[in-house]
Amino acid sequence: MTASHIEITPRWALVTGAAKRIGAAIASKLHNEGWNVFIHCHHSIEDAERLADFLCQKRANSAKVICFDLARTDAAEHIRDQIAQSGVSLALLVNNASLFEKDPAIPSLSHAQTIMGVNCLQPYLLAIALAPLLASSGGSVINLCDIHGERPLRQHGLYSISKAALSMATLSLAQELAPAVRVNGIAPGAILWPETDDAKPQKVLTEIPLARAGAPLDIANLVSFLAQADYISGQIIAVDGGRSATGYLGAG
Repeated sequence: MTASHIEITPRWALVTGAAKRIGAAIASKLHNEGWNVFIHCHHSIEDAERLADFLCQKRANSAKVICFDLARTDAAEHIRDQIAQSGVSLALLVNNASLFEKDPAIPSLSHAQTIMGVNCLQPYLLAIALAPLLASSGGSVINLCDIHGERPLRQHGLYSISKAALSMATLSLAQELAPAVRVNGIAPGAILWPETDDAKPQKVLTEIPLARAGAPLDIANLVSFLAQADYISGQIIAVDGGRSATGYLGAG
């Protein structure tokens, strides 16, 4: 049999919150490098389907959409079952989906539980649920943390708490899922201003040694690197233009 007739089983990656913004950049970068991708979304189903169609035009049947609310208690099991039933070889989980919003004047327990659930607990549970699939392909998990998991963002206490918890979840999973599954984190700084954010970009830029915001591709490039860095696990790498090295106050 010649090399041209050897069939290679495609690697699949699941990227949560992948319909738009950083998630879409990650999915597109991975796809360009030969990965097939599950594009997870919740509300942005049209954007997700548009991205999947675009990627499938480049390579047939190389992208699928999974639409499910990560705030639901059965989210990890539901997503695991969908992927398992598809029979693909899952080699990468990128926990990118996140809720970013200001704290209400008087936060409620239910609101806090939703933020913690989507930003930390579901990524943790999803990694555990998918670990058997990832282990069979020598896969890995990459969590999108945040530099504000180290220093809180003013008026975003619950968000900052949830990202601090996700950083600890990343370290814990790197220990619990080893040696079969590697787990790492990426802590973005100023990459994309939130669509509903009223922060003052110029104030933030003064705190960044490189004097500019990053781009989604900066995150996607690191995801690509970590996905193939076979001896890196349990690391959380800041992508922030040097901001975390010098101190920062956030965008209050």
